[in-house]
Amino acid sequence: MLGNVARKSTEKHLGGAFDLDLEDITQAGWAVVFHKDESADVKKALGPLIEHRKKGIGNDDIVKVLEYRDGDTVVGWLARNKVGFGPVDPEKVPFYVLLVGGPDKIPFSFGQLLDAVYAVGRLHFDDLSGYQRYVDSLIRYEKEAKAPTGKDVVFWGPRNKNDRPTMLSSEYLIKPLASGAKSVIERASKSAKVAYKSKLIEPAGSTKENLLEVLNPGAGKLTPALLFTASHGIGWPNGHANQLPAQGALLCQNFPGLGLGPLKPGHYLAASDLAKDARVWGMVAFNFACYSVGTPDKDRFSYKPGTPPPDIAPKPFFSALSKALLSHPNGSALGVIGHVERAWQNSIMTEGVGQQIQAFENSIGYILMGLPLGYALKDFNERFAVQSANLTAEIDKANGGKPVPDRQLAQLWLERNDAEGYLLFGDPGACLRKDKLQ
Repeated sequence: MLGNVARKSTEKHLGGAFDLDLEDITQAGWAVVFHKDESADVKKALGPLIEHRKKGIGNDDIVKVLEYRDGDTVVGWLARNKVGFGPVDPEKVPFYVLLVGGPDKIPFSFGQLLDAVYAVGRLHFDDLSGYQRYVDSLIRYEKEAKAPTGKDVVFWGPRNKNDRPTMLSSEYLIKPLASGAKSVIERASKSAKVAYKSKLIEPAGSTKENLLEVLNPGAGKLTPALLFTASHGIGWPNGHANQLPAQGALLCQNFPGLGLGPLKPGHYLAASDLAKDARVWGMVAFNFACYSVGTPDKDRFSYKPGTPPPDIAPKPFFSALSKALLSHPNGSALGVIGHVERAWQNSIMTEGVGQQIQAFENSIGYILMGLPLGYALKDFNERFAVQSANLTAEIDKANGGKPVPDRQLAQLWLERNDAEGYLLFGDPGACLRKDKLQ
């Protein structure tokens, strides 16, 4: 796997034919991938979206329904579809790829490696109604005369006591993204020709109550176009009763701080806190937090030679909060971007370099410019590919007898696995309707 990604990092990322615009879904194409044993009911539920994409793209040759089989590698899967792991050929495998099914059926690793070249989104719900609500909401969003959201971009992030990670995320990620000279919102407004308004909720105000208000604005108020949060995602012990319903729940400012009292339900926002009358239809959420979109069954950050990684869950799963946002009965969010496994400060600070948030800025910019959501993770995927190449190069040196500090290898491995963890939950072909926002 490292070798494949390393080779990709030497090519122009997201490449296709010289005259193929991969930002344009009508040129780059769209595909849905089902596990070979996926139920007929789920496939039927996705049917309206498949037809909707065919109509919108206008070229059936670049709209595909493909199959994943147990044990498929990315290279083998692409080969079965008559294309190599290289530049995109939409008539074989379109650029925008929606993987349908749980990570116990289509592994996280398959989607993460495929994302090094393609624009991948994931979708999975616990029951058929979830698929139906998301598909119906997405199609209605793309057909309505006006988008249901306003032009606000809300930034929310607590700064808990005795907690360096939330200090870093609030000071060096949330604050510079939301404000300051030449902020990403100011630049995106100019590029998109849309008067976006940045709204920063200061750390002291980043409470559960204020976050719930963002997700359920009062009468006369509009849901924001984009919600960006940075916090801890709650992690529960392997097999704990709260793991499935609340893994990745967002820790709020209500938490008194490390060592200052036990964790209580009032300290975090979980799927169960999302009211039935919440108004999230048409919103995009980016939740920078551990487990915010998913949890693997094995620990990705524990390594002992000759020893398998420890279990962290009975099986891999998507977060309940992400699923709740995308299957809400009052209208679904367009998509949720977040993290599988733990998120690390390496995404914000690079050793020897300092603050590095360009990937976050670009992701927000791509979304606000109305590009397909699958394109928004382009820079994180490039980082994954580059760090895979760097790690492979250092391992080759070590195998050749040259001294490589263990710390250097560990740092590259950590940064690579962290970048790998960013994931879009939702249709990668969905776009914020920037010209129709209220």
